[in-house]
Amino acid sequence: MSKFEDNPFSDPTIDNPFADPAVQQVARSTNNATRGLDDYNPFDGQQNANQATPQAPQQPSQPAIMQAVSPPVSGQYTRPAQPQPQAQSQPPQNFTTADFQRRQEELERKAEELARREAELRAGSAGRRNNWPPLPAFCPIQPCFYQDINVDIPLEFQRIVRHLYHLWMFHALVLTLNIIGAMSLMFAGNGFTTFGLSILYFILLTPFSFVCWYRPIYKAFRSDSSFNFMVFFFIFLFQIIITVVQSIGFSGGGSCGLITSIGAFKTNVAVGIITLMVTIGFIMCVVVDVMLIAKVHRIYRSTGASLAKAQAEFTTEILRNQHVQTAASSAAAAAVNAQIANANRSME
Repeated sequence: MSKFEDNPFSDPTIDNPFADPAVQQVARSTNNATRGLDDYNPFDGQQNANQATPQAPQQPSQPAIMQAVSPPVSGQYTRPAQPQPQAQSQPPQNFTTADFQRRQEELERKAEELARREAELRAGSAGRRNNWPPLPAFCPIQPCFYQDINVDIPLEFQRIVRHLYHLWMFHALVLTLNIIGAMSLMFAGNGFTTFGLSILYFILLTPFSFVCWYRPIYKAFRSDSSFNFMVFFFIFLFQIIITVVQSIGFSGGGSCGLITSIGAFKTNVAVGIITLMVTIGFIMCVVVDVMLIAKVHRIYRSTGASLAKAQAEFTTEILRNQHVQTAASSAAAAAVNAQIANANRSME
């Protein structure tokens, strides 16, 4: 080992890299860190803590004092109120007697208005101004009925009611054409009988058909009345029978039907064409009558109505009638008076 020197950098002619100040500073910091690791004792917690963290300035220690806190009474305990937004908080309203009286008057007015509307609904068209037939204001005869399909009839039944109304108008139109055909027959030498009866049919059948079968079906769809449905079916069957007879056109029967039209072609072709048009009108009326009565019957059966329901409704309406009630009370009073009189005679 004599061949190697202890310090190879002892020669001043050789640059010593450890003489650099930066290297010496790193070496000193490494020595300090190593010295800290060498002096570390894991079993001396207090010393290590003092070395790891700087000690804060000590304050004079005071003994800890435990203050007794009484538990809250269960009845007096209330949950802390949560703070509400200031925008939602409103001051309490102070109601006076005048305010209560004013609100009570408003409620009474609303109750009266509801009672009035309910009475109008119960009265139906009786509480409204009649608007049919649409007559001018200067006419001495005023309208007799109120009719508004858009208001009275439910939406699902408005179409069928309009078809029935148009059917009634078509019947009136055919009866008017029947008068013209009968007039042409009279001018062709067929006599006055057919013409006179055609006028009578128009005067009688037009208003009677409106009152006897159209108004009942209108009321039936308006108030779901089984009794009015039954009236419609009964009267409308007679309407179909009468129209069938008119479409046949018996000689001297007052209608320009098929038989009358065939006879008119033999005398005058123009008169035959007019009467044939009237015959076609009667036949169309019969076809539409059968179609509509079948449709109304299908709707009637789909609503769950029956003859028993119609009878019960008829009985209820009869009992509600004021004249019937007056007659029944008079009869009951007379029967009671008779029994009292008989009892007095027996006691004597």
